[in-house]
Amino acid sequence: MEIWINPACSKCRSAVKLLDAEGADYTVRRYLEDVPTEDEIRDVLSRLGLEPWDITRTQEAAAKELGLKDWPRDAASRDRWVTALAEHPKLIQRPIITADDGTAVVARTDEAVREALSR
Repeated sequence: MEIWINPACSKCRSAVKLLDAEGADYTVRRYLEDVPTEDEIRDVLSRLGLEPWDITRTQEAAAKELGLKDWPRDAASRDRWVTALAEHPKLIQRPIITADDGTAVVARTDEAVREALSR
């Protein structure tokens, strides 16, 4: 299992703390330093069953500069969104846990972390 985190994020720290408390075997990816490629983002989206706009932090300064709120949310615009996430990783919702069964969860709650652990 892998968890994408920003160490400055309290939700990320909580998720890691819970993984540690449960004795989980996982690796940490500091995705602001080890930026995911567009293909990795597409893979995670597939595992999440979500679209790129579903995991985009639209309140970030970069989102406002790009005007993301006005971007179409449709299949034709999907690649544009994925590119924006790869070029501005701070826009990616966090933390994201990729589970061993090939699925993933946005682990912003203890329940979501436990869901990943149960897979």
